[in-house]
Amino acid sequence: MQLFYNPDITENTSEITFPKEESKHIVKVLRKNIGDTVHITNGQGWLFAAEISLPNINKCTAKIVSKSHQPKHQYNLHLAVAPTKMNDRYEWFLEKATEIGIDTITPIICDHSERKVIKIERFERILQSAMKQSLNCYLPKLNEAISFKDFINKDFSGDLFIAHCEETDRKSLKKQLKQNTNVTILIGPEGDFSVKEIEQALQNKFIPVTLGETRLRTETAAIVACHSVAFINE
Repeated sequence: MQLFYNPDITENTSEITFPKEESKHIVKVLRKNIGDTVHITNGQGWLFAAEISLPNINKCTAKIVSKSHQPKHQYNLHLAVAPTKMNDRYEWFLEKATEIGIDTITPIICDHSERKVIKIERFERILQSAMKQSLNCYLPKLNEAISFKDFINKDFSGDLFIAHCEETDRKSLKKQLKQNTNVTILIGPEGDFSVKEIEQALQNKFIPVTLGETRLRTETAAIVACHSVAFINE
């Protein structure tokens, strides 16, 4: 099954017209014709099956023939991850986290951040592509980049963790996680969080944690955290 994404389709939609690029892919590459089935999601849990009614390479049209709402996991995982110096490493994290299962992503600009500007539109496209590739009907929410100071003072629900490398008292993340519980985890930049940032997080009730014995890259740490939450909830 190949999955297409359309954020505007709802459970009340009866017909869909694909944009030119997708129309060409459906007709020329997938060789779909009248009566053939394609699958679409709106990224909000809905999966639609549609039959091709007009296999036009510029404006392919299909009629919705069935729909179902896919169940979602019973927790909310929010990863706040500092942008990496090399963009492709952050993009790798976005792709893999979407495949594993994540709900919200916030790029945080920290004291030691080398990259302070991100291309939100490109990141969105990577999330959409990963969602479709993994046949997931839920598109993670990508927030605008925000400073650590502004982020840490927001209101949060559930369990709060900050993963850092300072030699202080830290708990094992995997031993702190609980099933069906909302989680927010902070992952710092290549130079780690500053001491001041760690202190601010602790003042705001974030629990300091370690992700293992070795020192991990930012994007690796984020994936380890993401998988740990998914694994504990299996």
